[in-house]
Amino acid sequence: MFAGRLSCRPPRLHVFVPRSLTTTTTPPPNSRFVPLASLETTDDGQLEGEQAGLDVDSRSHRPRPENRRPVPPSPAFYTARSLYYDTLVQLQTALSLSRRALRAQHLLPLPPFALRALPPAQPAWVNKAEMSLSLQAPLTARMYKRVVTLLKELDQCERIARVAHSTELENAITDITKGFESKKGIQARDTRIRAREAKEKGPLDKYGRSYTVGRRKTSTARVWMIEVHKPKVGASEPAVNTTSILSSSNPTAPSPPSSTILINSVPISNYFPLPADRERVLRPLKLAGLLGAFNIFALVRAGGTSGQSGAIALAVAKGCVAHVPEVEPILKKAKLMRRDPRMVERKKTGLAKARKRYTWVKR
Repeated sequence: MFAGRLSCRPPRLHVFVPRSLTTTTTPPPNSRFVPLASLETTDDGQLEGEQAGLDVDSRSHRPRPENRRPVPPSPAFYTARSLYYDTLVQLQTALSLSRRALRAQHLLPLPPFALRALPPAQPAWVNKAEMSLSLQAPLTARMYKRVVTLLKELDQCERIARVAHSTELENAITDITKGFESKKGIQARDTRIRAREAKEKGPLDKYGRSYTVGRRKTSTARVWMIEVHKPKVGASEPAVNTTSILSSSNPTAPSPPSSTILINSVPISNYFPLPADRERVLRPLKLAGLLGAFNIFALVRAGGTSGQSGAIALAVAKGCVAHVPEVEPILKKAKLMRRDPRMVERKKTGLAKARKRYTWVKR
């Protein structure tokens, strides 16, 4: 019994293991693994320095391989319109910085009445075709609209800086936006500015004349109006009689003021034989109470008598407002300050006239 138990149990072996072989040492945190094959070529001082943590940034000083792919100049380098997207990002950055500068000066946000008081915008942006050439990629209408929207917002910031006399910010925004302006747009903008300046100087020239233009149908009229010079009352002249001019005791009644109306160097009575045309020209003067107060010289071209008289009437109404601004509400209420938009309707194909049809015949 005891012999069977002894034969089944494995023998116990007592093996002595040194303590130095059972303990494990952890490597330093900054040390790198060195293969056994390179131990012969590795300097002992270098290994000690790496283990001590003296060469922590050794990876950054490693030489880069020569066949490495170059870094693209922009994030949009691999897109089909890289220059367009780069320009879009630059405009958005410039707009953000401009708004930040205006907020620092307490110029944003502005109330609506302050925005309406800003100088009017004078856009001179390039069209879609020219912008496509400059950005070296075809642009869709949506892409062009995105760029123009950013340019308009930058222009608004520039106008705010101009009114606030922030010269540095104004010049910085102008340097950005002037690269998107066309020559034709700049010329048209300069023409509008000169016209506005001439209008702000005053409606009358140095001789006291007003120059206005009127149009009706196909006629165009240019009218010069100058006030009739009244004789000055001197001290030697007798006093004016205050009695009524209808009484028989006053033999000399005052004559109504007289003025001259010449149309193409011809008196109005000879140029317009129809009374309706003459009344149409004189109607603004009668409503404003200025009949006989101005000498009128008109040059009219094209159209018939009806169109020419309507064009002259519009120009005369504008001239009355230029001399006497108080009569503008009266003439506006009478609808004499706006151009009559009615024109002759064109003839239609298959019809006798604009709307007249030919007589229908069954057989």
